[in-house]
Amino acid sequence: MKTIDVCLTPELLHLHNIENSIVVVVDIFRATSCMTTAFANGVGSIIPVATIDECVAYQQQGYLAAAERDGKTPEGFDFDNSPFSYMVDKVKDATICVTTTNGTLAITKSKSAVKVMVGSFLNLGALSTYLKDQQYDVLILCAGWKGKPNLEDTLFAGALVERLKEEFMIEEDSALMALRQYQNAKDDLLSFVASSSHVRRLQRLGIQKDIAYCLQHDLYDVLPVLRGNALVNM
Repeated sequence: MKTIDVCLTPELLHLHNIENSIVVVVDIFRATSCMTTAFANGVGSIIPVATIDECVAYQQQGYLAAAERDGKTPEGFDFDNSPFSYMVDKVKDATICVTTTNGTLAITKSKSAVKVMVGSFLNLGALSTYLKDQQYDVLILCAGWKGKPNLEDTLFAGALVERLKEEFMIEEDSALMALRQYQNAKDDLLSFVASSSHVRRLQRLGIQKDIAYCLQHDLYDVLPVLRGNALVNM
């Protein structure tokens, strides 16, 4: 039977065999939520890169670019790391190069997988429907925060496990832990994450609306997938 597992941080990815797996990368606050929103608003493709220097190089070639480090946007980029910044006309059909503290690094580390997809609560329904029919194992890779696990990505992992547990076998405790955590939290996610470290960081930046937005379920029917070096909407 197909299996579903959760990797709580990219630092643990080497413990997983991903060559026969679809890897779902999640960075709820806020990279993968931004990417989902961008595709919902018509972006053509997104090039995820690990470093700011790589992102600048693409920008110098004429691409739009977005960067985030420690929750803040360095000067000189076209977009910040808020999903609301992608709800504009200029994203339509554009190619945007993106680098973030955690999310894009997790994507670049996953390239040996059968397929790399982007997950968020915003496209949870579309993603789970698609994965149910796939023949491969699924690994949910939580971007975490600088190598450490975080609560919001783990909750998303639990939500996806909950929707797929009839079609996939849960073998490892990380998936079970994420599932139980989500089941405890799902009636009020916003309150459940209120004291988490990443929420406290974002609140200091005055972007409470981003937090509430990123926890909404099933807003968009989009399926971002890595093709070559770029994410496209399947």
